[in-house]
Amino acid sequence: QVQLVESGGGLVQAGGSLRLSCAASGRTFSTYAMGWFRQAPGKERDFVAAISWSAGNTRYADSVKGRFTVSRDNAKNTVYLQMNSLKPEDTAVYYCASDPTPRFRPQSGWMRYDYWGQGTQVTVSS
Repeated sequence: QVQLVESGGGLVQAGGSLRLSCAASGRTFSTYAMGWFRQAPGKERDFVAAISWSAGNTRYADSVKGRFTVSRDNAKNTVYLQMNSLKPEDTAVYYCASDPTPRFRPQSGWMRYDYWGQGTQVTVSS
């Protein structure tokens, strides 16, 4: 059984930083692309960032480019999302997810991903 557990969320002032972590188990983590998504109350789930299995390829939503950085440590079965220059509009529940196909390129469509974490709340105050 694949398990993804996010951590690192919290309350931060605008302009601040947070680093989210997603610890994976139950699958050969190093062979799957991983994605980060977020969902604000009353809104759809949005793509944030994704990273290939080897970390050689990353993708970002336009809204976070230059502010967020996705990375992974395959030895620790963990993917990270470093979030800098946070804005109130970044407030949401953040989820990590695993791509179902080994060694596939990172994707932005949330419907593709087959395993999801429980989410971690990020709140940015103005």
